Amino acid sequence: MKGVIIVVVVLAIQLMVEPGSAISCGQVDAALAPCMPYLTGGGNPAPKCCDGVKNIKGMASSTADKRAACNCVKAAANRYPSLKDDAAQALPNKCGVEMNIPISRTTNCDNIN
Repeated sequence: MKGVIIVVVVLAIQLMVEPGSAISCGQVDAALAPCMPYLTGGGNPAPKCCDGVKNIKGMASSTADKRAACNCVKAAANRYPSLKDDAAQALPNKCGVEMNIPISRTTNCDNIN
């Protein structure tokens, strides 16, 4: 129940972000929330997870947005010690999404163009 409340709060925050503003960690966290079972347990990502990955790609169109999304993903990955790095790195490919934003705890986000 606590997780549902957190997701609802994150989604509410996401709706408050003005269109055209930089991508926020709230948006990234909300998009990747359905991916947690896959990221911590492996297997295949759920369709809602892949929808979230596609949404992040769509939101992160500028270099600044890509770097911001990268930093958000990196921060989220570091909050979950049970996150499997190999599953995280394979996520875009498993969802059929070509991403310029690596999902890793150690990515240098300043190198993203």
